[in-house]
Amino acid sequence: MAQDNILQEKSLLFAARIVKLHKYLCKEKHETVISKQIIRSGTSIGANINEATYGASKADFIAKLHIALKETAETEYWLRLITLSEYLNASESKSLIDDCLEIKRILISTLKTSKAQ
Repeated sequence: MAQDNILQEKSLLFAARIVKLHKYLCKEKHETVISKQIIRSGTSIGANINEATYGASKADFIAKLHIALKETAETEYWLRLITLSEYLNASESKSLIDDCLEIKRILISTLKTSKAQ
């Protein structure tokens, strides 16, 4: 369960960064379409991880983590698109992408362990 707490904490902090990114994209870059997409997927990661913690069964726990993993992949896509579209430069987006990939790795590991038990 300790890994779950780490995952919850990292995903919450990541979601807060995504909210700040959304504000920046809207106010500074006047971008609304991609920013709406990234705030939905980027904050959904943690919401699904948190919900998984209170799953009614092991299958429910695994299903919620799979949703979180899909949202992580979508968020990674939007972050890469934001970079390629030059709303952020590579150095600005690197930390966000690295955090996203770290959450993705932890989710994959947690899912493998949960399925093996």
